[in-house]
Amino acid sequence: QVQLVESGGGLVQAGGSLRLSCAASGRTISAYVMGWFRQAPGKEREFVAAISGSGTSTTYGDSVKGQFTISRDNGRNMVYLQMNNVNPEDTAVFYCAARLGVVLTRVSREYNYWGQGTQVTVSS
Repeated sequence: QVQLVESGGGLVQAGGSLRLSCAASGRTISAYVMGWFRQAPGKEREFVAAISGSGTSTTYGDSVKGQFTISRDNGRNMVYLQMNNVNPEDTAVFYCAARLGVVLTRVSREYNYWGQGTQVTVSS
């Protein structure tokens, strides 16, 4: 079992930056693909970013490419999402997820473990 706890969400002004963190426990996450998803009110859960176990490969959703950066620190069992130049459309609950294996995937149902989410609200 892997437990995931997100933190770092909050209220930020448009154009600002925010760094989300995901703390993992229960297992070392080096064998897991880690992903970030988000869900805005009334919308489906959306893929944001994923990173391979070694951290050498990443993939991003089209809406955040060039704006967000995913990273990980396996020694600390942590995953991060750096969000830059945010806008009100980025307002959502952000979730951290873990998938045992090596394949980077954007499909939420292919992730085995989920955190409870952290709210990000961007004011205009």
